Amino acid sequence: MSFQKTPAGTRGARGAGSNAMTRTLMRVMTSWHKRSGDKFQGMDLLYLTTIGAKTGQKRQSTVARFPDGENAWLVVASAGGSARNPAWYHNLAAHPDQVWVEFGGEQMRVTPTQLDGDARAQAWQQITKSQPRYAGYQQKTDRTIPVVRLARTT
Repeated sequence: MSFQKTPAGTRGARGAGSNAMTRTLMRVMTSWHKRSGDKFQGMDLLYLTTIGAKTGQKRQSTVARFPDGENAWLVVASAGGSARNPAWYHNLAAHPDQVWVEFGGEQMRVTPTQLDGDARAQAWQQITKSQPRYAGYQQKTDRTIPVVRLARTT
């Protein structure tokens, strides 16, 4: 299975960075979201587990999910409009055969597919209609923000 990464941009929002305090805060927030129905600021969340591109260790990221049929979800590698793609996106590309999602107390294996062309355009329209903030993220950067479909693996 191949996964063609989109390149980084030359401009965009400043990333949050990662340090011990940020990682601790993210663990606390994830725990809170899980207890409060997997929601944040009106968005449905999922907890994406990937294998680190460099470390080979499991990594978990909390991302917004958008339904795409009965057993698939769309996620957006926006990084808030940063010039760079988020780490979880690089991990997905490095190990697309080792991806899991969790929400509603259920964990499942998924297969990622990066959308492009008309499929991406339709998905992007659906996402920005539901959450207009994503259109703002695209305006902050010159990179094409990836949209990934995660389909439940049977």
